[in-house]
Amino acid sequence: MNRRDLLLAVGAATMSWWPRQTPAPAVDDLLLHPDSPGMNRPAPERFRARLATSKGTIVIEVVRAWAPHGADRFFNLVAHGYYDEARFFRVIKDKWAQFGIHAEPRVSTLWRTATIPDDPAGQSNVRGTVAFAFAVPNGCTTQVFINLRDNSSTHDKEPFVPFGRVVEGMDVADALNAEYGESSGSGIRAGKQDPLFGGGTAYLTREFPRLDYIRKATIDS
Repeated sequence: MNRRDLLLAVGAATMSWWPRQTPAPAVDDLLLHPDSPGMNRPAPERFRARLATSKGTIVIEVVRAWAPHGADRFFNLVAHGYYDEARFFRVIKDKWAQFGIHAEPRVSTLWRTATIPDDPAGQSNVRGTVAFAFAVPNGCTTQVFINLRDNSSTHDKEPFVPFGRVVEGMDVADALNAEYGESSGSGIRAGKQDPLFGGGTAYLTREFPRLDYIRKATIDS
């Protein structure tokens, strides 16, 4: 084998193991346009969102009359795949389970400031209800939490306004991995979520590999 052939052979062997950059998975185009009409459609008066998670299925029944702004936002996010592959990054055993940062930074960053108006207080944050998390008034965006206990004594006064409740799979919600607690992201108010928005699911998978997650979120027909 001459020198040229040897170099070509070495180059081919090198390329066979050299790590290639994996392209970002496709996302629904509307997720790149939070202000578009398609992402701000009114939700049905009642609907169910099915979360197929790494622990099992959780079904949330949403009642628009409880919190119209919250119901509309959740409906559109689920319908367009925003929560697919999202981690339950803040699970505090017997208190709450929080999720809602998109798997890809290019998407989550767009939605980080896409706020909706506050809904008036209504339903109490009893066990099984689901509400948006926020840091400031009129500051809800995409992060929601499931109440794993009756949190009404603390959460109603904020107010966190439930827009739905778990009607199937509360045992699944209770079983979500809580080993990381506040260390894997914490709440919006703690100011520790920049790595989640900057690194997305790749960051969480690397640093907190045993977090449970939503494989696929869909609207029940």
